[in-house]
Amino acid sequence: MEFVKCLGHPEEFYNLLRFQMGGRRKVMPKMDQDSLSSSLKTCYKYLNQTSRSFAAVIQALDGEMRHAVCIFYLVLRALDTLEDDMTISIERKVPLLHNFHSYLYEPDWRFTESKEKDRQVLEDFPTYCHYVAGLVGIGLSRLFSASELEDPLIGEDTELANSMGLFLQKTNIIRDYLEDQREGREFWPQEAWSKYVNKLSDFAKPENMDLAVQCLNELIASTLHHIPDVITYLSRLRNQSIFNFCAIPQVMAIATLAACYNNQQVFKGVVKIRKGQAVTLMMDATNMPAVKAIIHQYMEEIYHRIPNSDPCSTKTRQIISTIRSQNLPNCQLISRSHYSPIYLSFVMLLAALSWQYLSTLSQVTEDYVQTGER
Repeated sequence: MEFVKCLGHPEEFYNLLRFQMGGRRKVMPKMDQDSLSSSLKTCYKYLNQTSRSFAAVIQALDGEMRHAVCIFYLVLRALDTLEDDMTISIERKVPLLHNFHSYLYEPDWRFTESKEKDRQVLEDFPTYCHYVAGLVGIGLSRLFSASELEDPLIGEDTELANSMGLFLQKTNIIRDYLEDQREGREFWPQEAWSKYVNKLSDFAKPENMDLAVQCLNELIASTLHHIPDVITYLSRLRNQSIFNFCAIPQVMAIATLAACYNNQQVFKGVVKIRKGQAVTLMMDATNMPAVKAIIHQYMEEIYHRIPNSDPCSTKTRQIISTIRSQNLPNCQLISRSHYSPIYLSFVMLLAALSWQYLSTLSQVTEDYVQTGER
């Protein structure tokens, strides 16, 4: 399936092959699991079980910073799970949240009272995003500075750090409309959707599709306001592993917003960036000029899809113009444009043959192992 998706994007297929043949380790070096204590091994096991998006970039961080961020993430993930559980009464939940820090020192402490979740309706969108994501950005930034891998300014500028977290959180909330509806959660801000429908669930009805897309575009335009802060924050980083850790999720989010913009599929199914697209972003987003080129590419994609009839069309064009003013290069990434069509065609043919060979070899090996086991 991924091969078929890449046929229209030969550079992505090329990068998928590069990634599988060793390019992965240039961006995300393999961590030495054997050197870890049993406690740290347990932490990384839980990290890989609970985080699809951050596990890899966390494990690519340098030295002790990797362990600190891993534990920081797990603690906040546990705290967030407790806070989000709507089956727990306020009277029971508030003391648990206040005393949560003390439970970290009780090895046998467990919370097993959670039941299936009730419908959760979010009433204060900005505050929610700040507490579940903005504070994460602030905490991470302070860790970066405390390690002396980054300048003190990184930890001191809480406004930019908060913006980094908000941008990721808002993007996830926008993308996950349908999944959240099916799970009984409502995270889209009422101040936005109430201008279009009486209930947030009404957006899933075919007769409300135009209104749904208008609200979607409004939320995306609002979220784009964080991108100037993202650019400023990333431009201050000096440690390569920290830059990768911060930049890769941000460019993934930017690509996701571009995929969601003016897209009815948000209300019908799943909107995801292609695997080849994700790999290309991971391999490219390792320096500031490349990140700016990526941002430029996706801002142009959104700009050229803005409907003139959209109520937020002017607002969206204005924020994109502001982002353009931050010295974004008026070009694509070199890695995406310097190959000739003939060269790419040859690479595609070679890659397809290699893919078929490796797939066949893998199947033969698997059959051999299974025969040996029998």
